[in-house]
Amino acid sequence: MKRVSLYLSLGVLTCLVSTGLSGASKESSSVRHQADVIYGRKFDLALTMDVFSPAKPNGLGIIHLANGGWHKAHQDPSTFAELLKRGYTVFRVVLAGEPKFTIPEAAADIHRAVRFIRYHAKDYGINPDRLGNTGASSGGHLSLLQAYSGDAGNPQSTDPIERTSSRIQAVACFFPLTDLLNYGAPGQVQCGDFGPLAYHRASFDFQEFDPETRVYSKVTDDAKKRTILGQISPISHVTKDSPPTFIIHGDKDLVVPLQQSELLVAKLKAAGVPVELVIKKDGGHPWPNFWTVDGPALADWFDRYLKPVQP
Repeated sequence: MKRVSLYLSLGVLTCLVSTGLSGASKESSSVRHQADVIYGRKFDLALTMDVFSPAKPNGLGIIHLANGGWHKAHQDPSTFAELLKRGYTVFRVVLAGEPKFTIPEAAADIHRAVRFIRYHAKDYGINPDRLGNTGASSGGHLSLLQAYSGDAGNPQSTDPIERTSSRIQAVACFFPLTDLLNYGAPGQVQCGDFGPLAYHRASFDFQEFDPETRVYSKVTDDAKKRTILGQISPISHVTKDSPPTFIIHGDKDLVVPLQQSELLVAKLKAAGVPVELVIKKDGGHPWPNFWTVDGPALADWFDRYLKPVQP
């Protein structure tokens, strides 16, 4: 049975959650949960995340993108129970998503979240230079996009958080979109206009602000739309310095073609980046209990690339 205790600390709702992990003592299975931590603002609206701190932390942090279909999805902590069991502090980040916000706007939120977490690393008891991120489907897409496009921060900003790096050190995810300009076949452009992604057309409803008219206008120029699609495709940002990448993708996925992961893996290998793709036989989008069944493999990847090398 789950045991939850609530109390208020520094204005943040916090609870201790017994995750019920098999073989764990009551002490080791107690997870401190800080809800709705504000990591930034968008148009004066709060951007929030939940922080899950295990009783016996290993000093490493994982950004878990609570995202499905490019909108918020508050997964139960059991989604990342294996990470908590191994001592990872998990930051469940909620993004401003569809139908109000588009993919490029959501992508900016992730960088802000990583900067915030790194800036406050001491407060959370984690190593700021040992961060990873994870997600599934659109959460996997955004995890990879952030992982490959992180930067050193803006040294000219008056905000110390914005001067902080958004680079992470490892990424592991499920069935991500990786190349929107070659989606399922060479040259086939995906802009939310066909197949299952047509349901998420709002995420591709790109707009730009005109400082003269002071209004947002829909992007209709095909060349400009292709440029944006390239910018939000993780494969476009791969370099030799991209973080080690682990992907699990089903061979029966009818929403995100397995080809998406295969294209990315080929480019990562060509760049000399450590990468591994596990193909889930008969796996769809998703398959039953995928976080529980296959989550340990993601945790193994983070163990391998985030934990300090022992002398």
